[in-house]
Amino acid sequence: MDNAQAFSLLELFRMGGVFMWPLLFFSIATVAIALERTVYLLYHNLSLEDLKEKTEEFIQARDISGAGAYLESRTKRRMGARILLAMIKRAGMGQGNRVSEHRLEKAAEAEAMNCVTSLENGFNFLTALGSLSPLTGFLGTVSGMIGAFKSISEAADVNAQIVASGIYEALITTVFGLVIAIIAMVAHSIFTHIVDRFAAEVEITCSDLIIQITDKAEE
Repeated sequence: MDNAQAFSLLELFRMGGVFMWPLLFFSIATVAIALERTVYLLYHNLSLEDLKEKTEEFIQARDISGAGAYLESRTKRRMGARILLAMIKRAGMGQGNRVSEHRLEKAAEAEAMNCVTSLENGFNFLTALGSLSPLTGFLGTVSGMIGAFKSISEAADVNAQIVASGIYEALITTVFGLVIAIIAMVAHSIFTHIVDRFAAEVEITCSDLIIQITDKAEE
């Protein structure tokens, strides 16, 4: 059965014509980017809850240096720790410096932008592949239809089987293009949702911590 399936796929690829080659490249690129982003997102723990709770304890104890040391020890796989650390370093509480809420926000925002950019690396390629694949497939279908109708016009005896066979072969590239586009757009939607949720959580967490820092600084 495996041999039959393999032959069937090879036969479909052959019947699809020259446009199957760019579609093959698009499919490999789509799967590669999707797998790479999946591994990258799984490697980086995007949770902020535990970081927020521990940082709050240090803030309530007016121990900014302790908060900084704690966050710095967790920056390897925690982008949230990097963002909070950038903000904490600006606090300067307990060192005679005036705490500026604007400075804290800017520090967190700059680091968050770097992290989100890193997380979104490759998303544009998925969008491009999701757009190019069906267009390439449709182009292959149009090209195949031209060839099919040319063969029909040259045939001495035209029957339904000849017409159906030509259209069947021409539509193969459209099917492959749509399948690739669906995979690319689904992956893009899932990844975008994960990153957007992380960005929203970062914004809420930083806002809460900034309020606590400024309140403690004014006591």
